[in-house]
Amino acid sequence: MRYVVHTFGCQMNVHDSDRMESVLRSHGWTAAEQVEDADLIVFNTCSVREKAEQKLRSEVGKLAPLKRARPEIVLCVAGCVAQQEGEKLLERIPHLDLVLGPDNLGELPRLALDQISGAQPLAVAEFDLAEPRFLPIDPRPGTAPVSALVTTMKGCDERCSFCIVPTTRGPERYRPAAEIVEEVRRWVSAGAREVTLLGQTVDSFRDPLLPPVPGDDPDESQFPHLLRLIAAEVPGLLRLRYTSPHPRHATASLARAHAELDVLARHVHLPVQSGSDRMLRRMIRRYTRAEYIDRARRLLAARPGMTMSTDVIIGFPGETDDDFAQTLTLVEEVGFTSLFGFKFSPRPGTPALKLMKDDVPEDVKSERLARLFALIEAQGRRHLETLVGSRQVVLVEGASKTGVGTFSGRTRQNEIVHFQLPTSSTADPTGAEVEVDVLRANKHSLEGKLTEAARLALPDDPHAARRPPARKKNLPILEA
Repeated sequence: MRYVVHTFGCQMNVHDSDRMESVLRSHGWTAAEQVEDADLIVFNTCSVREKAEQKLRSEVGKLAPLKRARPEIVLCVAGCVAQQEGEKLLERIPHLDLVLGPDNLGELPRLALDQISGAQPLAVAEFDLAEPRFLPIDPRPGTAPVSALVTTMKGCDERCSFCIVPTTRGPERYRPAAEIVEEVRRWVSAGAREVTLLGQTVDSFRDPLLPPVPGDDPDESQFPHLLRLIAAEVPGLLRLRYTSPHPRHATASLARAHAELDVLARHVHLPVQSGSDRMLRRMIRRYTRAEYIDRARRLLAARPGMTMSTDVIIGFPGETDDDFAQTLTLVEEVGFTSLFGFKFSPRPGTPALKLMKDDVPEDVKSERLARLFALIEAQGRRHLETLVGSRQVVLVEGASKTGVGTFSGRTRQNEIVHFQLPTSSTADPTGAEVEVDVLRANKHSLEGKLTEAARLALPDDPHAARRPPARKKNLPILEA
C-alpha cells in the first residue's frame, strides 16, 4: 500500500505529517512518488489563515477526476481544518473519504484500511483530553535530517481574540519531560545535529516531575528546566531551538537559560502581533507594549549577537493609522532582523469575528503591510551588512541552489550563509559545523568563504560525510 501526504501550514503541521508518515510506515505502507500511484492521499491542513484553506479546497478539487477513475483511492483531510469542519467537509466534498483531527492521526492506518474495505466516509475529530497522546518516532541511524522537530505540548489556553487554535488544537496538554528528552536523544543518535522544540505556547511548559517554578510569578513555567534537562542529558546535540513562545512566559528564568546554555541558538522568534496597547487589549494578548519590549530586551541581552524575529497582524479590527505607527516604532525599537507579517483574516468562531467588524479596508491593509515589509527589509539588510568581515560558525543544511559546489546553512543567530567548496573537493559537509568568513551581504542571506582550517578539515572521501535526507514537501509550506 502506498501513500502521499501533502502539507499546508506551519512547522507543527510539518511535524504532524512526519508523524503520520512514520505511523503509516510502521504498518507496512510505503511512500508513492506521485498521487496517481497512491492508495491513500492525505491533505494535512492549517486553518490559522484563510489562504491555507483556499489552497486545500483547490487541491482536493483537482483530485475529483482521479477519484472517479480510481474510486478505491482513499482521500483524507487531516489536521486543523478537519478538526474545525468535521463532517461538514464530507458534505461539501463528495469524493472525500476520511476526515481526521490532529489528535486522531495515530488511527490513520486502521481507518484507511477500513475505507479501502468499503466503509462509509467517516469524520473522526476528538480531543484526547483524558489521556493525551503524542505520537513517538524512532528514526533509523543515518536517516535523520540535519534539523529535527520534537513536540513538547499541544493546544493553547491563551484565547487570543483572533486565533482559532484553541478550537482546532484544544486546551494545553504537556508531554512528559522524560519522553521529550528521549525523543531528542533518538534523533541525535540517528544523525540530527539540531532540534527545534514545538508547541503552540512552547514556553508555557509544565511537568509535575520537574522542579517547581521559582517564586509566585504566574507567568513562570518549567520550560527553562526542560531546556537545561535536554542540554544535560543529550550532550551530542549541537543546537537547540524552540517555537513559538508566548511573551508572557519569556521570563528572567528563560533569559538566564539562554545566558548559561551554549546549546541554545542565539535567536528567538517572539510573536508580538501589534505595537499598540489598544490593539493588544482587543487581541487579548495579555501583555502591554512596554512589557513586551522589556522581555525582548532581556532575551537580547542574554548573549552577544542575539537576534529576534516576530509575527505581526496588520489591519486588525479597529486598527487606526496611529495604532499601525506604534507597530512600526516597536519593530524599530526592538530591532527585529526578520518577521512574518499578515493581513487580519477572520476565523470561524473567534471573538474577532463574532464581536468585531473587519473595518480596515483591504487597500489600507495592503499599504500598511507593504510599509511594514519595507521597514523590516531595511533593518534586516543593515543587520546582515554588520556581519561582513566577521567569522561565523555555520551548521550546513545541504547543497545550495546558488551554484554547483555551493552549500548553505545557518549561523547560531539564524542568518542564512552560502559558501562554495574548493573546486577540487568532492566532499559533502552537510550536517557539519564549519567556520566561514563572511564576504558580502545579500538581500536575505550572506555569502562567505570557508576558513583555511575548515577547508583542511573537509573529508577526502565523498562518502565520509553524512548525507541526511532532504525533508520531502509535496506542496509548498504556507506560513501560518
